[in-house]
Amino acid sequence: MQTPNQTTRIPLRFFVIIGIIAISFSSIFVKWSTASASVTAMYRLLLTNVLMLPFLWKYGAEIVRVSWKSWLRILASGAGLGLHFLFWMDSLRFTTVASSPAILTLEPIFVMAGSFLIFGHRTSRPALISMVIAIVGAISIGWGDFRFSGTGLKGDFLSLLGTAAVAVHMLLGKSLREHISAFVYSFFVFLSAGAVLALYNVVVDESFTAYPLQDWGVFLLLAIVPTVFGHYVFNWLLKYMKAASVSMTVLGEPLGASLLAYFLLNEAITGLQLLAGCLLLIGVAMFLRNNEVKG
Repeated sequence: MQTPNQTTRIPLRFFVIIGIIAISFSSIFVKWSTASASVTAMYRLLLTNVLMLPFLWKYGAEIVRVSWKSWLRILASGAGLGLHFLFWMDSLRFTTVASSPAILTLEPIFVMAGSFLIFGHRTSRPALISMVIAIVGAISIGWGDFRFSGTGLKGDFLSLLGTAAVAVHMLLGKSLREHISAFVYSFFVFLSAGAVLALYNVVVDESFTAYPLQDWGVFLLLAIVPTVFGHYVFNWLLKYMKAASVSMTVLGEPLGASLLAYFLLNEAITGLQLLAGCLLLIGVAMFLRNNEVKG
């Protein structure tokens, strides 16, 4: 199997950095939208499918070869991604940009446990120490914004549910990417996730059209930046990296989102948060170095 370096001659860390920067914009765009979380997430995914559709015909032969068992797992992965977006985006209505992504730092723990049980992937002691360092840094970024009662607690709990859902999505994606291309996997996962959200919107009687032009612009930005350049890139990386390693890279989101929120949303950022961000980045870098990036 060729590595990304052999096929593109671009270091793997370049794609990791691109993905982290892209997903860091998610919280900002969601804050800009006046639509409900479920509608925002649905259009984010379905517009991504529209952008990918002109290239789908190139993968016709591969699509025909996908087994029905793989289709079921793709649907399950899509459902996990859809629920992740639903819970996490809704959490931003009740808590801050710093707090909600920080809770997502629990994702690597869920993924690492699942990777051990499903794939037998073991993690070295230095990698575990690195994970702890990174998670402490990420949680410290949002610590001052955590709430233990009221709507803030509701937002943090929704973020936790979204974390569990995306861990399921990540583990299924790791197994599927062993024999399905990133494009085919991503297209149908995004489509199934969007369908799950569309069904939810029908059940709760959400409007599909009554949104200002600004919201449609936000939907498109969410499709292009954090979905294509974020989630699609991470789906591609699952071919070459362990699921736990890909999960660790997304720990950069709390720092990126907090910095963007400072400049774009006027949310405060403290010196302690900056120091925590440095700690986070050190932990992530150490983990990727110690945790056999190659899957």
